[in-house]
Amino acid sequence: MADEDVPPSDPYAETRRLVAVTLDAASIGRSNRDIEHERAIAIYDLIEENSFAPCGDVEPGPYILTLSLADGRLVLDISRQDGAPVVAHHLSLSPLRRVVKDYFLVCESYYSAIRTATPSQIEAIDMGRRGLHNEGSELLRARLKDKIDVDFGTARRLFTLMCALHWKG
Repeated sequence: MADEDVPPSDPYAETRRLVAVTLDAASIGRSNRDIEHERAIAIYDLIEENSFAPCGDVEPGPYILTLSLADGRLVLDISRQDGAPVVAHHLSLSPLRRVVKDYFLVCESYYSAIRTATPSQIEAIDMGRRGLHNEGSELLRARLKDKIDVDFGTARRLFTLMCALHWKG
């Protein structure tokens, strides 16, 4: 590909991003090894690659995000890298309830299947799991519209973390 065919990189990419993500310890229920693994991978992946910018923020990031659950809502508490608060958004989980419930059911089937099922059975369950994950990610991204600008990959990782908080083991 010639240089003129390469799209210009985002000059603000370093300021439109998360540099740290924490899960509120009080919001995390007891969990098994699989859930802990999902949490760790999602946080690592999110920090490695994300596009995240609170709408209307006049000062540049990067940002720190703390996720928690309070009164049936997902709380996204956003601060600057130096700890200065930016905004806290409280999202109702009601619109996400069905897809999260279905996702949990398929995840349970998947974790059981990887121990006993054939590769083709595991692949079929995993395809369903990814489909529900994508659906939940798009729904979460739509709920964040006009609050936080995120790309699809960032929404996917945030959905994983939201589920990890929501899942009480």
